[in-house]
Amino acid sequence: MRNYDKYKKQYYMPPERCTDWAAKEAPEKAPVWCSVDLRDGNQSLIRPMSLETKLKFFDLLVATGFKEIEVGFPAASQTEYDFLRALIDGKRIPDDVTVQVLTQAREHIIKKTFEAVRGAKNVIVHVYNSTSVAQREQVFRKDREGVKKIAVDGAKLLKELTEKEGADYRFEYSPESFTGTEPEYALEVVNAVLDVWKPTPERKAVINLPATVENAMPHVYAQQIEYMHKNMNYRDGVVISLHPHNDRGCAVAASEFGLLAGADRIEGTLFGNGERTGNADIVTLAMNLFSHGIDPGLDFSDMPRICEKYTEFTDMPVNPRQPYAGALVFAAFSGSHQDAIAKGMAYRAQHDEKFWTVPYLPIDPQDVGRSYDSDVIRINSQSGKGGVGYVMYNAYGLNLPVRMRETFGYLVKDVSDKRHAELSAEDIYKIFEESYVSPRCSFDISECHFAQVEGEIDATVTVLRNGGREVVSARGNGRLDAVSNALKTLLGVDYRLTDYEEHAMSSGSQSKAMSYVGLETDAGLYWGAGVDEDIIISSYKALVSAINNLLKD
Repeated sequence: MRNYDKYKKQYYMPPERCTDWAAKEAPEKAPVWCSVDLRDGNQSLIRPMSLETKLKFFDLLVATGFKEIEVGFPAASQTEYDFLRALIDGKRIPDDVTVQVLTQAREHIIKKTFEAVRGAKNVIVHVYNSTSVAQREQVFRKDREGVKKIAVDGAKLLKELTEKEGADYRFEYSPESFTGTEPEYALEVVNAVLDVWKPTPERKAVINLPATVENAMPHVYAQQIEYMHKNMNYRDGVVISLHPHNDRGCAVAASEFGLLAGADRIEGTLFGNGERTGNADIVTLAMNLFSHGIDPGLDFSDMPRICEKYTEFTDMPVNPRQPYAGALVFAAFSGSHQDAIAKGMAYRAQHDEKFWTVPYLPIDPQDVGRSYDSDVIRINSQSGKGGVGYVMYNAYGLNLPVRMRETFGYLVKDVSDKRHAELSAEDIYKIFEESYVSPRCSFDISECHFAQVEGEIDATVTVLRNGGREVVSARGNGRLDAVSNALKTLLGVDYRLTDYEEHAMSSGSQSKAMSYVGLETDAGLYWGAGVDEDIIISSYKALVSAINNLLKD
């Protein structure tokens, strides 16, 4: 590409090496989650949410388990202000949920924000100003001391107004564009703010370190966070919070690295919605912890409903490949993947496995409200015998013989390839029925009678063909062998009956039996299937279908 040389790095490494985080495997517990869907996620929508929609979204977030929810920028618009008042006056905020409000470090905006939160029980007032080199030089046109003064004055006003209200509000400060700020200067500003608030372990302040524009690889962000974690004053009275944006597509990784580096809290949104490329995706972050055996503290057990509500509220679809939540994330179309999943599921059932280790499925789809039948094994022209066999067994209780699965798998692939479409379980069963159960074009059997003669079975078979009825008898070492010998004599065909399997299709005295017959000739292998309440009838029905397929070929 042209013009690559007009770009340079706009991030700053800490003045000391900060790589302790790299030796850790995973966080020991879930962070504090703060949803910013109703503020950051809302302001990024083409059509921002109405008051009624925001109330519904708030209820969804509470039901999901969020204990801290940023409800907006109440000084920014009347809808934002009215939404917060509707929550407070309508007593819609549970006692264990804290609402967070955002304000710039400007006097009139802070005062308007305090008017909006009056009467709320648990509140975090979140004040911010940008500290990055680019913003200092191009937007504020102030030196370091001037920008630090904005932060300190804002912190003082928050403390003064809280004391005047007689409230117990908590405080949060963000050096906006933290990742574009020299770490030692960001630390200087943060410590100056903390010197105003003097937080304690009993009343902690939140210091939020946002990647307002993601401009570096995740390990750089982790080192910046670790530097702040190690050098920040009042550390035991501070909750270090992260607010990563996704400009480089690394917000989830940056969040996880930041937690290893000492952060305690994540601000993000469902499915990563937010300005530009969005925020950290809390669904993915929480489910990543879940997949490692860590309780995320959020409930995504009905993921399809959350996706449905999210789309309803935002008018934004959930990508079908969205981790854990997308419609296709558990779907296996590849034949080898399907085979491995089917075998993994069988192994799990046979060995009563405690832990989830099924190949290609990082978590059990049922844990997020998905089903094996419709969500996991999906059949198209890329699928194989394992997937087709899995669908037939799980949807219809049909356990096809191993060699028949291969033949049937190719048949299904061919149909899907010609249609250029995925096939449903109903489509696949219809192909099975038309190919193996229904073939009767050459002949059929209307009835059979058996007698035991000299240790063998004698079969008298009534055959229907060419509009007429013929009766033929033969002897064999069993009922099916006797019928087979009779048909060979009448029809003049030669084959080897190499495969025969049967099983019940359901439990109970009224269950039907499914039989499978494979016939081998020099030209190939031919299959038939038969179903009936009588296992003998189902077996010779399968034989009839197989011979019809042979004759047709």
